[in-house]
Amino acid sequence: MQIGNKSARQWWREYRGSVVFLVLMLTFRSAWADWLTVPTGSMNPTIVEGDRIVVNKHVYGVRIPWTLVRVTDGQDPQRGEIVVFDSPVTGISLVKRVIGVPGDTIALDEGGLVVNGEHARYANGDVAHLAPLLETTREQSPAVYRERGPIREHDVMRLPFGSPRQFMQPVVVPDGMYFMLGDNRDNSADSRYIGFVPRRNIVGRASSVAISFNPENYYLPRSGRFNVALE
Repeated sequence: MQIGNKSARQWWREYRGSVVFLVLMLTFRSAWADWLTVPTGSMNPTIVEGDRIVVNKHVYGVRIPWTLVRVTDGQDPQRGEIVVFDSPVTGISLVKRVIGVPGDTIALDEGGLVVNGEHARYANGDVAHLAPLLETTREQSPAVYRERGPIREHDVMRLPFGSPRQFMQPVVVPDGMYFMLGDNRDNSADSRYIGFVPRRNIVGRASSVAISFNPENYYLPRSGRFNVALE
């Protein structure tokens, strides 16, 4: 077979190093570690639009590349971790925080999050965390709160208009499932809308923001958001 003026054998000899490198890189990104561009504000203020987050895919079990089939068990996702998963409704990759693990009872009431009957505690958060948000979001006068108690301490954001699903009756997380919420509690398509997330759909744990590009400023890098650990 000829490819242009070169035979397939000649083409392979010339480019095989590049082909092998490309295959290995794609395999590594599929099964071990990857980065993900965040297009929405559902995890504000922890993650903002334009962030490139690092995803450790092997921690929850090494998978056969380009599949959801795991060849090792790995760790189980823990309450409070930020994870990337394939939506059980659309198949699109989403990033949210694990709020409920199998057997947990989760509710949302006037006091906020309730896990296994324990209410989360809230304090005023650092308003500096609002600075990287999109201007269109800051114009909505969001508030940042520090959430602690039944899950590890982290920031959440609330908007003045609230959410049609800011309250939720207690639900029990089934075996093999997880309950996810976005840190932007009033603007996140999470388990309140898409339901429980199967363990096999959880692709990896988001560990840090590698770099961030501001879509409102010609996608220039944001200062101060280089190699930022996610909590």
